[in-house]
Amino acid sequence: KETWNVGVILLFAVMATAFMGYVLPWGQMSFWGATVITNLLSAIPYIGTNLVEWIWGGFSVDKATLTRFFAFHFLLPFIISALVLVHLLFLHETGSNNPTGVPSDSDMIPFHPYYTIKDMLGALVMILALLMLVLFSPDLLGDPDNYIPANPLNTPPHIKPEWYFLFA
Repeated sequence: KETWNVGVILLFAVMATAFMGYVLPWGQMSFWGATVITNLLSAIPYIGTNLVEWIWGGFSVDKATLTRFFAFHFLLPFIISALVLVHLLFLHETGSNNPTGVPSDSDMIPFHPYYTIKDMLGALVMILALLMLVLFSPDLLGDPDNYIPANPLNTPPHIKPEWYFLFA
């Protein structure tokens, strides 16, 4: 039960981080993305408008909103890393679930000695690969449009209206 609870919290934390990363390309896109995506919450009956204003911190998205999103986008991966470790700990203690429903206690082996070392080695390899990418070529996965200063008064020129809006 604890494994599932931590897994669900982990899923929500990953989705929150992805959402904040989606609205954070620093520049013009961030104002537009944060406004459009968070405005979806206004569809919630009764509390939608108040919820949107609470998330924005006012009546519109501004630099303070984006800074707050950036702070959460920076902090949540550390929380996710801790949750992954807790999830692995519970998974190593209880084992995975059995989709057939047949009790499998008789053929269980000690889980920790083998898989904990395997998981630690995999994590070490991934951390080394990420460090090499970040330290040797930090702009490799970037986009030059992110260096354009933001203007909150107009939509970025590369944003085109969806074709189905033309027939509304």
